[in-house]
Amino acid sequence: MFVRDLDDVTGTEDDVETPNWRSKRLLLAKHGAGFSVHETTLQANTVNDFWYAHHVEAVFITHGEGELTDQETGKTYPLRPGTVYLLDGHEHHQLRPTTEMRAVCVFNPPLTGREVHDEDGVYPLITDR
Repeated sequence: MFVRDLDDVTGTEDDVETPNWRSKRLLLAKHGAGFSVHETTLQANTVNDFWYAHHVEAVFITHGEGELTDQETGKTYPLRPGTVYLLDGHEHHQLRPTTEMRAVCVFNPPLTGREVHDEDGVYPLITDR
């Protein structure tokens, strides 16, 4: 059994912050579950371009509002608490929170915690624990 809360992560190397977002990485590859779990907070009125070329991501919005745009089709979806979306086709996407937005994100394969978005918004595939 493994138990960890946000306070255990805050201020550690598993608490990653950029000007647009903060990711508290609760469960990582080193924990051996086969997926990773993160609480991500996106700042209001920011534009965030991502593309998970090597990962599938499921996102559940818990707080705030914004929109998700599929960069490949141009289709835009409203986001609010209770919304879930799945990026199972490695879609280029853009998140535009209109308020501070918080989400629970699940990645497969799991992130190690050392990943950094490259210039295309991609996390590299790191498979070691």
